[in-house]
Amino acid sequence: MTEKKVRVRFAPSPTGALHIGGVRTALYNYLFAKKHGGDFILRIEDTDQGRFVPGAEQYIIESLKWVGIEPNEGIGFGDGEYAPYRQSDRKPMYKKYVDQLINDGFAYYAFDTAEELDAMRDRLKASNVDSKYDPITRSAMKNSLTLPEDETKRRLENGDPFVVRIKLPRKDEVKFHDEIRGWVTFNTSTMDDKVLYKSDGMPTYHMANVVDDYSMKITHVIRGEEWLPSAPLHVLLYKYLGWEDAMPKFAHLPLLLKPDGNGKLSKRDGDKLGFPVFPLDWVDPNTGEKSSGYKQAGYLPEAVINLLAFLGWNPGTAQELFNKQELIAAFSLERVSKHGAKFDQNKAKWFNHQYIKMEDNSLLAVELNKQLAAQNITADSTYVEQVCGLIKEKISFTKELFDYSNYFFVEPSVYDETVIKKRWNEKSPLVIAELITLLNNISDFNHANIEAAYHEALTKNEVESKDFLQMFRVCLSGLAGGPPMFEMAALFGKQSTINRLESALQRIK
Repeated sequence: MTEKKVRVRFAPSPTGALHIGGVRTALYNYLFAKKHGGDFILRIEDTDQGRFVPGAEQYIIESLKWVGIEPNEGIGFGDGEYAPYRQSDRKPMYKKYVDQLINDGFAYYAFDTAEELDAMRDRLKASNVDSKYDPITRSAMKNSLTLPEDETKRRLENGDPFVVRIKLPRKDEVKFHDEIRGWVTFNTSTMDDKVLYKSDGMPTYHMANVVDDYSMKITHVIRGEEWLPSAPLHVLLYKYLGWEDAMPKFAHLPLLLKPDGNGKLSKRDGDKLGFPVFPLDWVDPNTGEKSSGYKQAGYLPEAVINLLAFLGWNPGTAQELFNKQELIAAFSLERVSKHGAKFDQNKAKWFNHQYIKMEDNSLLAVELNKQLAAQNITADSTYVEQVCGLIKEKISFTKELFDYSNYFFVEPSVYDETVIKKRWNEKSPLVIAELITLLNNISDFNHANIEAAYHEALTKNEVESKDFLQMFRVCLSGLAGGPPMFEMAALFGKQSTINRLESALQRIK
């Protein structure tokens, strides 16, 4: 038997910004598809038009592009033979499957008004019974199972509002194998007759989801744990529609938890916990509220991918840093955890620091140049790259580039008071003056010659390096810490280094 080509989909709803947990779901789908030479599809599930948020769909597309896990098919990434990929554009195709379910006795029309549904729920609550529309309660409601056939027909012909509900068996076991959790069993007595279709011709999520996965030949449904309770309904729909042999394998990913493990990390946590929960900045068009994104917070996309991969999966080795190709090679659903993964802000920062250290200086220079422009500073491009090379060991976020390098572009006018109080003494001016003379005589101004001149100035004045090195740094940069001292001076150049020493000699008392 020929193995089916792996086809997976990421199917978010355009109801707001894409949560970082959604990016993780997209990442796992992407890695699985690439590992098995398959297709990764972006489908937009917009059946709930009342919750549609303008700009959300484009935000999803831009977020996936930024992190570099682009689908090879789908909304914003090109049509394949299974287009369209937006459910509202597929609206005409669902009705025939709904009709099939009704004709085969697996679904029925329900005409209950909102007031009648509320009254039913109130009665059940008063009796301490679960308020759900199920095989028991439907017998007392207005639907095609309780109404005479001619009345059902008349209501439909008159255009009365209706929904189509799945007809669940009263007590039946639904069992399926989850690729992460093993065998999972639900009893239909705990479920309700979910709405599948509305009289406006729009299917609900459950109906559209199954029809689309079947129509698009999806082989694996990899999604968040929050969809696990919906899985038995989807399994039944595959069975009732006669598609059991084509049913995809299910894999329900563990929840992404808050750092304290107390509950799911949600969209509402944006910035409240001190870190972003969205990939890009997002402004809610309804409230105007702005939430920060990982990109604008100074994270590199490669770092975001790496940290998200480890939130629920591990390679089974001590290796922590994986580029995208290494992740593809190592990834498997078998090593995805069943248990929720706590978001660790410090670990996220660590990942980003590692990737900044590995980043090409020219790419960091692009970001630093933006920050320089915001300060009305221009600098030679080669110089900016060299600065990035020196300071990247010190920073955790790209937004810190100018903060950690400003003294490379503007000579200091203030100096670290703690170092001055501790290190400045009557010999300090003598050492600086001698050093200025020696540096002036250097023809090849490199770090080795600068270091030699430094030690010569100390020797002539009988000063130990441990007593002056930090003072030397403060004279040049104003700060107590920074990149390697002599490499820094070499990058400043002879004239700038001497100017800084002369200014320090005049200003520090």
